Amino acid sequence: MTIQNRRSGRVERRTAETQIALQLTLDGRGQLAGGTSVGFFDHMLAAWCRHGLFDLELQCHGDLHVDQHHTVEDVGICLGQALDAALGNRGGVQRFGHAYVAMDEALARCVVDLSGRGLLVYDASFHEGWVGDFPVSLAREFFIALARQARVTLHLDLLRGTNDHHSVEALFKACGRALGAATQLSGSTETIPSTKGTL
Repeated sequence: MTIQNRRSGRVERRTAETQIALQLTLDGRGQLAGGTSVGFFDHMLAAWCRHGLFDLELQCHGDLHVDQHHTVEDVGICLGQALDAALGNRGGVQRFGHAYVAMDEALARCVVDLSGRGLLVYDASFHEGWVGDFPVSLAREFFIALARQARVTLHLDLLRGTNDHHSVEALFKACGRALGAATQLSGSTETIPSTKGTL
C-alpha cells in the first residue's frame, strides 16, 4: 500500500487574548472543521478552504467580549505559520498563482508569490462598516498576518463591488484560489523554483 505524504502544518497559540489550535493540509478536499464563533469570518475561512482545496481543522477561543480583532488577526497569524510549515523548503511548488473571482457585482483579483518575503499589497474599499458580526476593516488585518507569517507576497485588489458581503467573499475566494495554484507541486521537491536556490 502506498501512503501519500500529506503536506501539513500544525500550530498552537495561547495568549491572554486567544487560544488557537489549527492544522492546515495543503493537498486536501476543501473542508473546514471547527471555527472561531465569528459567523461571517468562519464563512470566509470555509470559502478560502474550498477554493484553495485546503483542509483546515480549527479550534479557537477568543476574547469576543472585547471585539473580534484579536481572534481574526491571531487566526491569520496561525494560519500563515501553518502554511509556511506545510510548504517546507518550498521545493517543487509552482510558486506563483493568480485568480480573478466575480461574485455578482463584485470582482476581486489576487496574485501570489511564495517568495519567502512576507508582504501584503491591498487595495479594497467598502461601503459599510460591518458584514454580520464581522468588521470589514479586519479583512486587511487577517491578510497582513497571513502574508507575513506565511512569508508570501500577496497582492489583493477589489476591482469593483457595491455589496460588502460579496466584496469580502470575493477577496477570500480569490486568495484561496491563487494560493491553491501557487502551492501545487509541479516537479521534484528537490527543485527550488528560484535562481537563488532558496525561498
